[in-house]
Amino acid sequence: MGTSNRKPFIVGVGQSEYTKWGGIKDRSQFQVTAEAIVSAVRDAGLKVTDIDGFTSFSNDTNHAPLMQVALGVPEMRYSAMVWGGGGGGSCGAISLACAAIESGQADVVVAYRGLCQGQGQRFGLFGGDRPHSSFIFPYGLFAPAQMLAPLVQRFMHDYPIKPEHLAEIALNARANANRNPNAVMGDKELTKEQYFASRWIAEPLRLYDCCLETDGAAAVVITSKERARDLETKPVEILAAAHGSGTGWGTGPLGSHNMPTETYSSTNNRRIARELFAKAGLTPADIDVAQIYDHFSGLVLMALEDFGFCGKGESGAFVEEGNIRWKGGKLPINTSGGQLSEAYVHGVNLMIEGVRQLRGQSTSQVENAETCLVTSGLGTSPSGAIILGRS
Repeated sequence: MGTSNRKPFIVGVGQSEYTKWGGIKDRSQFQVTAEAIVSAVRDAGLKVTDIDGFTSFSNDTNHAPLMQVALGVPEMRYSAMVWGGGGGGSCGAISLACAAIESGQADVVVAYRGLCQGQGQRFGLFGGDRPHSSFIFPYGLFAPAQMLAPLVQRFMHDYPIKPEHLAEIALNARANANRNPNAVMGDKELTKEQYFASRWIAEPLRLYDCCLETDGAAAVVITSKERARDLETKPVEILAAAHGSGTGWGTGPLGSHNMPTETYSSTNNRRIARELFAKAGLTPADIDVAQIYDHFSGLVLMALEDFGFCGKGESGAFVEEGNIRWKGGKLPINTSGGQLSEAYVHGVNLMIEGVRQLRGQSTSQVENAETCLVTSGLGTSPSGAIILGRS
């Protein structure tokens, strides 16, 4: 990411309360998002008047020009948004913020996401103006679970991946959420028996394989190394950021399902992973903890392989051995409960948890954690990931 004083650091994180879908009724989605931004700025030890840039992704309706006015930001020197759905732009929004900081186009950028879908459009609902929807709607692929289930089905057909391995992703997330008082499912335990008794959503995905639908907002403040070292907060270094899409993916499973056979049952992150580790000067063995976008459990297994934590087809055995569990696992993942059990804020909550791990503030703290991988939406186009480092 460069060696100058313009190197980007995360200096503040903030969130609203997280509730079940439709739970926030006393203020608008825009207000809730503004609250998360203000919380992140305060966490950084800055003022809202220090902000001069905003980034987000995938049709965010909390428009930056209006946010500038609402917060009282004097000048907006930079604003940007990442294309694509399915949360694929969450790390991309951070990447855009990094580009603005490194190039000097902005000094303090907020990357944010707010979702109170009980007040308006629901992302998981059938319909809407999706690119190439005429290629998938006639075949019953109406909602994200139905669109992505074929990738998981093919993955389980080609490799020794069992339902028990998908269950491990869900059970791990819930166990971590049970230690997190901010998690929507924090007070609800989940047993293997309950998991297998739950209804099918789109085979091979059961109820607990699918992320929550929640209300809430989250925000991250990014600034330069030069600015960060003057702040009292503990900054977290962005060692590397990458986003994009693989050959022939187009809109991927959200719009066509005509991806190349060799990458069909993947997260669309293999090139991104190689680029990311090369930029950071690290290998997968150097990662202490990971926050992997868990919209659907099967894609998390694919990500463990695509990012090199185990070989192709070996993710089932990897999780069966307890490697993703806290404590004691080789690679604890989704330590706040993730989107399966903490909240669904299109991945920005995962970024916040990554920062907390490296600050030593997680409710499932990995001892001496120095590096954290955070991914964007999996099996989407574009996708992306970030490696964070303890400064």
